Amino acid sequence: MNKHISNIILAGALALTTFSCNKDLNRVPINTTTAQDVFSTAASTKEALAKVYGAFALTGSTGSGSSDLGGIDAGTSDFLRLYWNAQELPTDESICAWGDPGISDLNFMSWTSGNILLNGLYNRSLYQITVVNSFLRSTEKPASGISATDLTHYRAEARFLRAYQYWVLMDLFGNPPFIDENSLIGTVPPKQIMRADLFKYVESELLAIIPDLAAPKTNEYGRADQAADWALLARLYLNAKVYTGTDRSTDAITYATKVINAGYSLMPKYKNLFMADDNKNNPETILSINYDLNQTQNYGGTTFLVNGCIDGNIPGGPSAYGVPGGGWGGNRARSPLPKLFGSDYTTSNDSRAKLLQGNVYDISSVSTFAQGIKTAKFSNMNSDGTTPANASVYVSTDFPLFRLGEQYLIYAEAVLRGGTGGDMATAISYINKLRERAYGNTSGDVTSISLPFILDERARELYIEGFRRTDLIRFGEFTTSTYIWPWKGGTAGGRSVEDKYNLYPIPSSDIVSNTNLVQNPGYGGTTK
Repeated sequence: MNKHISNIILAGALALTTFSCNKDLNRVPINTTTAQDVFSTAASTKEALAKVYGAFALTGSTGSGSSDLGGIDAGTSDFLRLYWNAQELPTDESICAWGDPGISDLNFMSWTSGNILLNGLYNRSLYQITVVNSFLRSTEKPASGISATDLTHYRAEARFLRAYQYWVLMDLFGNPPFIDENSLIGTVPPKQIMRADLFKYVESELLAIIPDLAAPKTNEYGRADQAADWALLARLYLNAKVYTGTDRSTDAITYATKVINAGYSLMPKYKNLFMADDNKNNPETILSINYDLNQTQNYGGTTFLVNGCIDGNIPGGPSAYGVPGGGWGGNRARSPLPKLFGSDYTTSNDSRAKLLQGNVYDISSVSTFAQGIKTAKFSNMNSDGTTPANASVYVSTDFPLFRLGEQYLIYAEAVLRGGTGGDMATAISYINKLRERAYGNTSGDVTSISLPFILDERARELYIEGFRRTDLIRFGEFTTSTYIWPWKGGTAGGRSVEDKYNLYPIPSSDIVSNTNLVQNPGYGGTTK
């Protein structure tokens, strides 16, 4: 692998799509490549691992028009696009102008169990889990020529990716069906796992695989290592009270500290974290979803994040963002986000505010993209000002799933929540590291911090990176009247909504087809 694991994703896509179904289960495979062929060599086993990773970055195996999922447009079936919509559109950070099916329900916090985008995310996560399970079953016996160390790493990485997707399902849907490599496929419907039990499973998996993962910063770019595992554990523990009712702030401090001490440092320029060459000389990103405008073409991922946040009226036009053939004009900020940088964000010395564009804060017409400050944070330009070769619409910018900046924020919040093993002085120093990068000097330093400050600082540092819904729920402000933002609940002035919206519903299609599942409270049908 060089820049991107995507260089072998296409081969891997074939590798794990050769398993097909027919009513006659005793048929001889009609594909020229069988499972035995796929996992017969070290090279082909690595290609199959690439498909496990590729389930993040690809919608299907044959280009942007294909999808591994049924019942949803291929262009909207990418994991990151679906996850981003679910995490950002219902919040104070983002709102979308498009009338695509499912979008308005997310904008206005009025979704049902039939929402097509939520169904797509649910199925995309389960799809990647299924791909992992297939990989684990097929690698129980080592292929010819593969080293024991490599195979141990491969299997641990696959288990990490499965744990990540189960965390996604736990965070958003609470109580999904559960399958692993030992599940009997096609015999009985999978059983449901309750949220607290799924927390225990994800935690136990992440702890168990630590010795089998590569040491921090020693694996190939785009592959998980121990630091990624610790980073997910820190995130898991920070939200543990939401998931289980038990605070685990001390554990959040422990694992955030492990990441912080693992040799990472902040990218000197904040904007360079979100550019087409963010894979080069990047000391901050721990694990990313990797995209390449030639090899991983689809209308999700960072292609969606770049094009969806700009249109032809952006200063410099789409070419200034490395997409001369793009600019879709969909997603922009609700007014609270830019105002976190001051009443006039354009006068702020915070470089994070410099990635915003526009001067119309208020949105009276949701479908009018010209209204609302543009969150033009992601770009397909290189950091030296050049445009990648062949650029038009697709994007080569990698998306940071985990980066050091988040771990600083986790540490600080966990200390404020009473976790032990950390101290306030260190927490403040980590926050000031972020602010010194943002301001270019110490003029933005703080001498004290509070939980409300941390919620705001997380928005300033992590906006449109897919954190906001989870953050607002953890702070008790997602559905309640304690914090109202424009268009919350579907009214221009905003309103509180039912607490049921703290969890997304299990898709009605799965409830109907799997009698082992019960619906989350408030969404109709049988519930627990």
